[in-house]
Amino acid sequence: MWNMLIVAMCLAFLGCLQAQELQGHVSIILLGATGDLAKKYLWQGLFQLYLDEAGRGHSFSFHGAALTAPRQGQELMAKALESLSCPKDMAPSHCAEHKDQFLQLSQYRQLKTAEDYQALNKDIKAQLQHTGLREAGRIFYFSVPPFAYEDIARNINSSCRPGPGAWLRVVLEKPFGHDHFSARQLATELGTFFQEEEMYRVDHYLGKQAVAQILPFRDQNRKALDGLWNRHHVERVEIIMKETVDAEGRTGFYEEYGVIRDVLQNHLTEVLTLVAMELPHNVSSAEAVLRHKLQVFQALRGLQRGSAIVGQYQSYSEQVRRELQKPDSFHSLTPTFAAVLVHIDNLRWEGVPFILMSGKALDERVGYARILFKNQACCVQSEKHWAAAQSQCLPRQLVFHIGHGDLGSPAVLVSRNLFRPSLPSSWKEMEGPPGLRLFGSPLSDYYAYSPVQERDAHSVLLSHIFHGRKDFFITTENLLASWDFWTPLLESLAHKAPRLYPGGAENGRLLDFEFSSGRLFFSQQQPEQLVPGPGPAPMPSDFQVLRAKYRESPLVSAWSEELISKLANDIEATAVRAVRRFGQFHLALSGGSSPVALFQQLATAHYGFPWAHTHLWLVDERCVPLSDPESNFQGLQAHLLQHVRIPYYNIHPMPVHLQQRLCAEEDQGAQIYAREISALVANSSFDLVLLGMGADGHTASLFPQSPTGLDGEQLVVLTTSPSQPHRRMSLSLPLINRAKKVAVLVMGRMKREITTLVSRVGHEPKKWPISGVLPHSGQLVWYMDYDAFLG
Repeated sequence: MWNMLIVAMCLAFLGCLQAQELQGHVSIILLGATGDLAKKYLWQGLFQLYLDEAGRGHSFSFHGAALTAPRQGQELMAKALESLSCPKDMAPSHCAEHKDQFLQLSQYRQLKTAEDYQALNKDIKAQLQHTGLREAGRIFYFSVPPFAYEDIARNINSSCRPGPGAWLRVVLEKPFGHDHFSARQLATELGTFFQEEEMYRVDHYLGKQAVAQILPFRDQNRKALDGLWNRHHVERVEIIMKETVDAEGRTGFYEEYGVIRDVLQNHLTEVLTLVAMELPHNVSSAEAVLRHKLQVFQALRGLQRGSAIVGQYQSYSEQVRRELQKPDSFHSLTPTFAAVLVHIDNLRWEGVPFILMSGKALDERVGYARILFKNQACCVQSEKHWAAAQSQCLPRQLVFHIGHGDLGSPAVLVSRNLFRPSLPSSWKEMEGPPGLRLFGSPLSDYYAYSPVQERDAHSVLLSHIFHGRKDFFITTENLLASWDFWTPLLESLAHKAPRLYPGGAENGRLLDFEFSSGRLFFSQQQPEQLVPGPGPAPMPSDFQVLRAKYRESPLVSAWSEELISKLANDIEATAVRAVRRFGQFHLALSGGSSPVALFQQLATAHYGFPWAHTHLWLVDERCVPLSDPESNFQGLQAHLLQHVRIPYYNIHPMPVHLQQRLCAEEDQGAQIYAREISALVANSSFDLVLLGMGADGHTASLFPQSPTGLDGEQLVVLTTSPSQPHRRMSLSLPLINRAKKVAVLVMGRMKREITTLVSRVGHEPKKWPISGVLPHSGQLVWYMDYDAFLG
């Protein structure tokens, strides 16, 4: 038995040696080897990778590369390597020995021309041949600006790929584009040189130990979290990254990107996907994790300008003027602070607010993801009798503390009245300083865990790159999905003046914010400047809604977003009054592109609207099936009806499709709709009719030079449009003028000419149908944006 055991041990040892021999050689080429990122993080990360992997059968060579000439580059690289450090538990003699080995394996080379890359490839092959080693693969780390990617990628692809059987891994640092278009363009360029599986886009936040623990924690505590991780129990999720430093010295970068592109679009969005994604059965499956993250992007509700607030520390513009040689009159609109309200439209997270916030020159440096659970308990005994592990009246929260702050280290915190968590052996229970309070509770109220050994994020990610763990990196598909989500918001904020704040502790409550009805807003109004000061010039959104007269009727004018908000508020107020007085509200809506923003506003920001008592009618309809994309009803369905709870029997589409025919006179669709109106609407008088105005002066589907529907007894008529589809059904002008209130919405610079023209004409409905709109005993109000009203 003893002899057999010895033989087995020998065979196992020989097997290990053979396996080590078969691991092969890995060449790591660090492009931008003398830059700040390399000096601060990457060389140390590569040294840690060497310490972790050198004894496991791989051999390494490290090539520091840059555009700098060889002699100067070698000196700069040697200086960067002087700061390498070993783990605290490593003996100094062993540390010195490993450092020497690493330095011997590291060399600098200039990579500037195609010939330089050819020479690198030749040297790697010569080294392999000389040592008799098998090539396992090559890692190219792009620590260079994105504008250099294409040339480097072309040279690697043409001259520096490893031989057959060896892998290639190309590591890319953000920024990955400036918006959806530029990100797609960059992805397409890289895709011509590399396969998707060869590209590793780094978001260093995914290497932060607390962030990397989110999925394993959720997996290891499935049983406890399964019933809690949903809209029924989660009150809100906060994903925060605060910094005390400002952008001084980096304003060139910051002017181009700003805080949303720099932090929210990548770091905080990645954390959001890890918190919100459906948990795969196997969280170690990179394919499953990436697929589930993509599903989160597909469920994100589109952002609007009201979804965000932005700020800028007061000295930023002066720093930009100084560093970028801008004139004294220059004032930047780049935000250095932003908070964004995100919603996820799926069964798990419907209605749960996700708040993403980041900023520079704030009062503390800290990062965390905080899941705050609902608390509906009511405790009879006083607070002094509450036991931390038992009382349900204490806050219930789970915090992935990413770093810094009062704790000063990564941590996972779970309220003791929630559950006792299970964590891997690489995490230990921690004790903080006495009296430390976090998120409204003393540290003693939490089960608190921290890593046994703290590791830098780049060190963690380099290990994952080496082992081919794609789930810790950004795929092209997920990258483009993220930019698709963020780009509309960035475009809407491009000309918005950020709120100025002094920076640091002096900010006070100036940046505090609240959220309601799908919108974020600052808690405190910023004091008005009666005399122009040194701050940014006023923007359109800073001006008040203008009230005046148009064609002897009230006119409301504002920038488009404020105008839509005002109109939506007015419609809701009219609805509430009608329901209070009559028990129901009859609203007739026009189709077209102008009301889309209004429909979206009503759907997402007016939760007090009495939909259950509202009847929705159509002002006009194209003679197409109701499922056709050109149908006005289909537009109403897509942008409003599917988002609100309105009884289906209160929805009244126009009957344009009867007997498998469209608007056939013999089907009497117009008469059917007129009878339905007469039966349900008292005196056939709608509470509110929303109209638009065409560039030719038409309204509803009542067109110039066509007498149909302009007078007479008919309530609903079939008309002919000059544009396709020609056949239409429309409320008649006499019916429209019976309404208690008519609102005419006119938007866009293209309407400026007709707006001016109609302001000068009298009552001429046959030439200008809109001029015939004047309710007999009701009110007419014009809603025009500044583009239509002022040009």
